[in-house]
Amino acid sequence: MTVSQPPAIPFTSNEAQATLQEVCQVADLASEDARLIRLGENALFVLAAERVVVRIARSLDVLADARKEVAVSAWLHEAGLPAARTTTHEQPLIVRGKPVTLWHFIGNDGAVADLIDLAAVLRSLHQLPVPADLALPKLDILGRVSERITSTDVLSDEERQFLLARYQELQAAYTALTFPLTSCAVHGDAHSDNLIKATDGTIVLIDLERFAFGPPETDLAVTALEHSLGWGTRAEYDQFAERYGFDVLAWEGYPVLRDINELKMTTWLMQNVNEDEAIAREFRSRLFCLQNPEAPRRWRPF
Repeated sequence: MTVSQPPAIPFTSNEAQATLQEVCQVADLASEDARLIRLGENALFVLAAERVVVRIARSLDVLADARKEVAVSAWLHEAGLPAARTTTHEQPLIVRGKPVTLWHFIGNDGAVADLIDLAAVLRSLHQLPVPADLALPKLDILGRVSERITSTDVLSDEERQFLLARYQELQAAYTALTFPLTSCAVHGDAHSDNLIKATDGTIVLIDLERFAFGPPETDLAVTALEHSLGWGTRAEYDQFAERYGFDVLAWEGYPVLRDINELKMTTWLMQNVNEDEAIAREFRSRLFCLQNPEAPRRWRPF
């Protein structure tokens, strides 16, 4: 494992670019055509000539998740569920104090996976027996949220106290839930953007870092909330629920999962408010809604 660990540096697009250059030197990959495709919980770059995607995490705090991603990818491949595959490099790398994983690029001709595809993948995933040696962690549905709130400099003291109190309230409400479905391997961030429809039509599951063992309702609630926000039609959601075989919206515990996901979506976006004015405006809109639960949710996807 290659190690280069300077003091913590803010995770900006410039820092991600600097990390990428060192990664490519370490892994002997050409970086001339590197393109940033996403900056969120991770920075994702595609190296078109190498047909490799470089995934750079924010800090060594999530090194265990990077290791888990690599192990989960191998397991899903062996189990026959199409998922992102790592390259043959020793992984994860640690570069500039950040865990880095390298993935085979998945060719796509522009076709997009839909909610029926997502329901089918989740149904298959949730039915897979989990090998004992995989050692999936118990789902921590609010993982990273308190760290985001305490470490950011974009909140006032009052806003920080509000979000921390909301975090604690929802953690207690989640612990009190009784789930009707049997616990299993869950994706942890199960929306259709984490599927790629490959050129040959195969639906491939990606973004494996939040995998855990927990209630499958938590995966289903992501799509339910996106429907509630108007990011899809009721007919599409109904097809999703029918294809999966369970309607999480009809379950009495769903409002807790809805509120948890709203908090997660807001604090996730908060990490990049200094990158883009549109992100900053959207974050403020979401925070206002959390502070005013009856306010209409006119959230934009990012």
